[in-house]
Amino acid sequence: MNIGQGEDDSTLELLVEAVRRFAREQLVPAEEAVEESEEVPERLLQGMRELGLYGITTPQDYGGLGLSVYEEVRLIFEIAWASPVFRARFGTTNGVGTLGLVRGGTEAQRQRYLPRIARGDLVASFCLTEPDAGSDAASLITRAVRDGDCYVINGTKRYITNAIHAGLFTVFARTGPKEAGAAGISAFLVERDAPGLTVSKPYRKMGFHGSHESDVIFEDCRVPAEALLGGVEGAGFRSAMQSLDHARIHMAAVATGMAFRMIDEGVRYARERRQFGRPIAQFQLIQGMLADCQAEAYAARAMVEKAARSHDAGMDVTMESACCKYFATEAAGRIADRVLQIHGGAGYVKAYPIERLYRDVRLLRIFEGTSQIQQIIIARQMLERAG
Repeated sequence: MNIGQGEDDSTLELLVEAVRRFAREQLVPAEEAVEESEEVPERLLQGMRELGLYGITTPQDYGGLGLSVYEEVRLIFEIAWASPVFRARFGTTNGVGTLGLVRGGTEAQRQRYLPRIARGDLVASFCLTEPDAGSDAASLITRAVRDGDCYVINGTKRYITNAIHAGLFTVFARTGPKEAGAAGISAFLVERDAPGLTVSKPYRKMGFHGSHESDVIFEDCRVPAEALLGGVEGAGFRSAMQSLDHARIHMAAVATGMAFRMIDEGVRYARERRQFGRPIAQFQLIQGMLADCQAEAYAARAMVEKAARSHDAGMDVTMESACCKYFATEAAGRIADRVLQIHGGAGYVKAYPIERLYRDVRLLRIFEGTSQIQQIIIARQMLERAG
């Protein structure tokens, strides 16, 4: 599906507007309750299903929206106006949790899982990070050993988003010798009820309250040979990296949407708060901070849209996606800091959304690859492209 071209432009705009209204009219009013309870109400999850948000990246042939990356980020800009916790509930199902399946799964695997994923009936999670393999993902030690018509998986995955909700895990495990490095890593589609699979209690976190991250432990976890993604050993790491190029553009869109929300909070407060007999928005130092915020958010949005269109055109966007993720998430952090400063002491108490947004936005510089990993990727790509 490519609803962003020609006569279908209006269809995209209608969908964007529907998501915008949903975020601002239903999700934003629920933010405080979700922050306190750490649970997203079922009525809001059902609203996401009805909008098709669980099937953004699933092809139409399997019941999804089948959006291009550009169309996807247009929706994410809007949903990210609300707490990022809401997007997190369907984020893995659209991103790293299913992109490998969409691109590299067998037809039988796609038919088995994608329709349920697109409906929101099956949540998918992405199991790559380990206790000793975070940024250095290729050093993972989880192992899958062939045993007749099954594989037996042993290892622990850490900080897995939506693990307690997931019915399907894309699990990266070593099938080849350690000396093979990334070439020895395969991906498996492991169902929740697989014997030997355990999900830990969610971590208590600084922010993102209502999004749940857990460890997933595999102890002699036996899965059928048909669970091997694409039916081919050794293709797992390549699949993960291809998924991350897309996911980093997605995450940059999240940061951009959050940036514009925080700017809105800053402008509103600056116009309402009075000191020295007038609104603080009239003071040039406040105006300077607001202007810096707007310029950075505008640049982030332009970068994300350009990278998304390049991805849709089939271009290699490894460097561009890393640039987007690095710039947009770092910019969102700076914007959060300025907007909290504009609020003064009020920004440090829970009465204003910026206190929560400040904590939430900090995570964006860590997952889907830290800012430092993005710098390494960017520099390597620059040197490689220079010949």
